[in-house]
Amino acid sequence: MPKSRATHLSRRGVLAAGGVLGLGAALAACGDGDAKSGGSGGGTAAKSGPWSFKDDRGRTAEAGEVPGNIVAFVGVAAALHDYGVRSKGVFGPTTTKDGKADVQAGDMDVSKVTVLGNEWGQFNIEKYASLAPDVLISTMFDDAGTLWYVPEESKKKILAVGAPTVGISVYDRRLTEPLERMLALAKSLGGDVTSDKVKQARKRFEDAAARLRAAARSRPGIKVMAGSASQDLFYVSGTNLSIDLEYFKALGVNFVEPPERAKAKGGGWYESLSWENVDKYAADIIMMDNRTSAIQPSAITQATWKKLPAVKAGQVIARNPEPILSYDKCAPLLEDLAEAIESAKKVS
Repeated sequence: MPKSRATHLSRRGVLAAGGVLGLGAALAACGDGDAKSGGSGGGTAAKSGPWSFKDDRGRTAEAGEVPGNIVAFVGVAAALHDYGVRSKGVFGPTTTKDGKADVQAGDMDVSKVTVLGNEWGQFNIEKYASLAPDVLISTMFDDAGTLWYVPEESKKKILAVGAPTVGISVYDRRLTEPLERMLALAKSLGGDVTSDKVKQARKRFEDAAARLRAAARSRPGIKVMAGSASQDLFYVSGTNLSIDLEYFKALGVNFVEPPERAKAKGGGWYESLSWENVDKYAADIIMMDNRTSAIQPSAITQATWKKLPAVKAGQVIARNPEPILSYDKCAPLLEDLAEAIESAKKVS
């Protein structure tokens, strides 16, 4: 995963973990709801009265009423947005250099949220306090309860603002579990989780899972590698720890499993290779980290990359190591991989 704030994970470690880890994650939905009145609310009105939610640290966040001023990691905000829950402030990769929405922002209108920090280590505490936050939400890429993209060095000051915090774990479990946890969180915040749109998205996800399982079963010899590119290194992720890869593997997808990752400083997420050794593992399909923190396939100039059989065959697809945790956003991930396996040529 990216260089995590956690002491036992490096940021590149977490980054690579997801996409070969990739960075982290998702922010609750955006929106420009007025202070206490419109922050959460989509197709249904938020229920009145006390609010509480037990998160994946086992901690219960509480408030006198359903939070209206939500501040969330961008990936979380994007997922909540799909359930009609708006976030007033976000942090994490929200906009690209040209001002457009980052891939991790999903369908949010990024012009209507206050961005507290767009890069690792950035979190404007003054802006955060000015939003009068009712709750702070992020994902967690370790088992220590570390909130993703909340800087360790300023964590005490951020918590001193007084808003309760919620952590949704995306560590060492299959995709379906955090999907259900995000759905439950959205429901508690007044989101409409029973609309026809949500039902259709869930049905699409289930159908995509069945399709991927069938594709993997019919073509067991097709080998898939999850990778992420940086200027000097290529990261190969194993399936262990990553929510998407663990789920795909459970559906039968045949992945490259680098044995050296267990010895790596990244905590077992990935193995780092020099570009000279990028051909260490044979693969028919390569899934490449599509986050802005990683170099994209079209920009990779190394000759060793261009000589890889999967690259020469055009069998490279995108992967977001930090999936936006809504059924609407996760269904296409399964569909794309299923299609790739169904049509792949055996080149390894």
